[in-house]
Amino acid sequence: MNGSKETVTVIGLGVIGGSYATALKKLGYTVYGADCDEDTVKKAKERGIVDDAATLADAFLPLSDIVVIALYPKQVEGELRRIAHLLKDGAILTDVAGIKSHFTEKIESLLPENADFVFAHPMAGREKKGIDYADDRVFKDANFIITPSERNKKSSLDTIERLAREMGFKNVMRLSPEDHDKVISFVSQLPHAIAVALVNSDDRQFDTPRFVGDSYRDLTRIANINEKLWSELFLGNKNNLLASIKEFEKYLDIIKKALENDDKAALEDEFVRATKRRTEFNKEL
Repeated sequence: MNGSKETVTVIGLGVIGGSYATALKKLGYTVYGADCDEDTVKKAKERGIVDDAATLADAFLPLSDIVVIALYPKQVEGELRRIAHLLKDGAILTDVAGIKSHFTEKIESLLPENADFVFAHPMAGREKKGIDYADDRVFKDANFIITPSERNKKSSLDTIERLAREMGFKNVMRLSPEDHDKVISFVSQLPHAIAVALVNSDDRQFDTPRFVGDSYRDLTRIANINEKLWSELFLGNKNNLLASIKEFEKYLDIIKKALENDDKAALEDEFVRATKRRTEFNKEL
């Protein structure tokens, strides 16, 4: 690739894919888009999110240096199987999927020799779904994870890292697919599980919305959840998520036991520990 900006095709123009397209178009890239929903394609073109769009990416792929597959994890394999023969020589592909280790090897087995696939996870998003909620501002100062494989060229990894930084991501990290899935089970999937459980545990004895404060609002914001995507993510990372849930339950049980025993000292110890950890966390942000 020369010094000019690459041509990019984004497959899947939902919240994340639409935000990618918006960001890259503003940065001066030539951006094509594809989405199976005709209304989404129409909106992407009307709003200038892309230079052109269609329900299939086929016509754009021979022109594209970079292909972003912004689909659900299980859809990535099927789309790659369909488009592999259309890819430009030397094309770099990437994804946005929230789990990695379960499909990395399969995806790479489908790649032609003249293409490279850099697995990536933008740690940003919204509770809503669809192009109407796409907004590149969601990437500002967010985290971005790349999970390199032995097949990846250094230049491909560097290209996707550069793209992430240009879009506004603050921290770009590289982890193995296995380590990615372990940490994601804790920092992303467990909080969603807790938020869902908290909202669903409301016995509706009171008119809850009239009494909530910031603590409930903050904790339950992500309970407004895309059920199809997150059920796939949970099940695709089942063992890691179960381990995170069990570890969380252990500390919730400490609080429960302290309450049962009227143990004020034990409660204070847990609160002090949490405050210290959260203060340390704030310093690293």
